[in-house]
Amino acid sequence: MKLSELALLLPEAKIVGDDVEISGIEHDSRKVAAKNLFVCMEGSHVDGHDFIPQAVSKGAVAVLSAKKNFTPPEKISALIVDDMLKALAVIVPYFYDYPARKMRVIGITGTNGKTTTSYMLREIFLKAGFKVGLIGTIQILIGEKSFPVQNTTPNVIDLQKILAQMLAEKIQVVVMEVSSHALAEHRVAGVDFCAAIFTNLTQDHLDFHGTIENYLRAKTKLFDMVSRGKNKTAIVNADDPSAEEILRHCRCKKISYAVKNFADLRAEEISLRGDGMNFFLAPEKISLSLHVTGLFNVYNALASIAAAQAENIRPDVIKSALENFRSVPGRFERIFSDAPFEVIVDYAHTPDGVKNVLQTARQITQGKIITVFGCGGDRDHSKRPLMGSLAAKFSDVVIITSDNPRTEDPEKILDDIVSGLGEKNFERITDRRAAIFRAIELARAGDIVMILGKGHETYQILNTGTIHFDDREVAKEAIEQWKN
Repeated sequence: MKLSELALLLPEAKIVGDDVEISGIEHDSRKVAAKNLFVCMEGSHVDGHDFIPQAVSKGAVAVLSAKKNFTPPEKISALIVDDMLKALAVIVPYFYDYPARKMRVIGITGTNGKTTTSYMLREIFLKAGFKVGLIGTIQILIGEKSFPVQNTTPNVIDLQKILAQMLAEKIQVVVMEVSSHALAEHRVAGVDFCAAIFTNLTQDHLDFHGTIENYLRAKTKLFDMVSRGKNKTAIVNADDPSAEEILRHCRCKKISYAVKNFADLRAEEISLRGDGMNFFLAPEKISLSLHVTGLFNVYNALASIAAAQAENIRPDVIKSALENFRSVPGRFERIFSDAPFEVIVDYAHTPDGVKNVLQTARQITQGKIITVFGCGGDRDHSKRPLMGSLAAKFSDVVIITSDNPRTEDPEKILDDIVSGLGEKNFERITDRRAAIFRAIELARAGDIVMILGKGHETYQILNTGTIHFDDREVAKEAIEQWKN
């Protein structure tokens, strides 16, 4: 494809240098190949323009820049644009010939529940005989092949490459977590969603969005997208206070789901156990017995059922798939052992997430709840005391520790949490490994140890760099020490 063909898509763009042939678009100079267009992204810490020599050495023939007076190095062309993110949103899907238009794509947005809902949906579509792709927080799955992720929703360049690869491998249905960051930054531009799911909206990411109103506004963009075209469905949690605003953006078929309020799909006669849960799906009165537990998972199941129904999956297939679904890594994940107490690892890292998992723990145990948690550094400070307050309210023992402190002082993060703990007695152990060992040391028969915040993550981000750290591995080590 010629550089001029991309330039025609952007009325404000101009070419400096020759009209060269482009074989690919790349933002990482280490991955540049022959005849690529190198995208000079400007971030808060890194400026892509600094990596032009490296990109050229690997074969780049042109660069994309949003610097008005940018002059490319000799023998290299440049495409100059006014707004980098908006330009990428137009040219990248075009370059890859809109692969999402040739598959059924379901987008899931919301503060909590995206990952579990996506895995439940994947299970249903697999059971129905489809070849399924998944893009989310934990991994990217193309059929059964797994690839690592850096963001819940990849940037527009990586996303379009992934979708093109999925199409080449004959994927029929793509289930995708869609973050508020992705919607604000046009990462899902060019994706033709056949359905969009709204799980819930609670406080998170205010460091990025500034206000809860801006956060909600970002979420509504997915429903603006899905409202364009025929055979589209919006699936909305009617129990969430933001449902009305989400529905205002839906100009397509709508399916609501709820536990408390009136809705198209409802869960009734809910019974939660430590190893699973039962409920009836109304109005069909279908009985479901699942291996996951928690009221939050009732909502996740309802969302996946609604999306499957919108795609005309038979009720018996949906029931069979959900009843065979086991769990998602790091989502209310039980650490199996012969210890007389339970240990649960969960990704809960928002006030609402903490509340949900601890309320579930209270429903399934007669013993104490021992909670270990921290808060991420370089993120929304205002949620830290809220999480502290909820941990204090729903736990018998609270141990605060580091999460991913990043460049922040871990002690300052803990100070912010402490301000919400009130009169609650707590232990403060900055070292996360030591905190987990201490929690399990305190456990007695019938108790539940809740290790919150990192879930599936196998690393910890410190000021000095990233280290290997897996809550599940550490918990197993601590259990063995407890037994001995």
